[in-house]
Amino acid sequence: MRVAVIGSSGQLGTDLVKAFSSSHEVIALTHRDIEVADPGSCARLKELAPDAVINTAAFHKTDQCEDEPLKAFQVNAIGARNVALACRDIGAIAAFISTDYVFDGKSRLPYLESDPPSPINAYGISKLAGELFTRQNERHYVFRVASLFGSAGASGKGGNFVEAMIAKARKGETISVIDDIRMSPTYTRDAAAAISALIEKKAPFGTYHVTNSGECSWFEFAAAIFEALGLKVPLGAASSSTYPTKARRPAYSALSSNKLGRWGIEMPRWKDALRRYLEEKGHLKPLSVA
Repeated sequence: MRVAVIGSSGQLGTDLVKAFSSSHEVIALTHRDIEVADPGSCARLKELAPDAVINTAAFHKTDQCEDEPLKAFQVNAIGARNVALACRDIGAIAAFISTDYVFDGKSRLPYLESDPPSPINAYGISKLAGELFTRQNERHYVFRVASLFGSAGASGKGGNFVEAMIAKARKGETISVIDDIRMSPTYTRDAAAAISALIEKKAPFGTYHVTNSGECSWFEFAAAIFEALGLKVPLGAASSSTYPTKARRPAYSALSSNKLGRWGIEMPRWKDALRRYLEEKGHLKPLSVA
């Protein structure tokens, strides 16, 4: 199978290239290779003739999306449409990477694929529109991910939460982290493995939640990072109201899946994923196996 990964140098895109490369021909496409907001650029997919295209391209600076909603829709919605229609023209699968921010955060149980989306910020609205446009290709997947951390770091964001916490700790800073927003931290290597498995197993087209299992607040996530590293860090819990942002964030956006298990896919717990990430990045020595 020929698999094209758009956004191949990004945090998730890097691990998707690795996940598919072991058994498939991978076409790695960076922003320089294809601009999803430009239908003429997306026409290149017809020349490349992939069997599946995974679109990880996104304008994901949540607060900036409030100031630039047109750009958010050009990339996250119209971009998804351009890719989906180009794939439809050549009979290829269109896979779109979406987000937990398509939900409003009013739930207190992890959101399932069957729960109705109701985004509360421009970023989430644009990604939901991208989901709907992707469905214009009957041969489609929508993969919702959340709170990603991976070895490549987030494109345009300068790393990820884990690295930001480690950097603050090394500088001896007093750290305060929000404790009233809960989510599902997700290691991009695990998300990529699940996405590749679903496509390889020819799981039914549709929407899938692909996150590490379990949930926590950002404060609990930070505490787990320092605990795993054996760091004694002055860490304080704060309310999200202490750090007002332009974009509203859902107070609860943990995701779960009632579909992955049908295909023999079990997502590891987020604390296990965190440890393996720390090992991959060289922050921890791998656990010895007896």
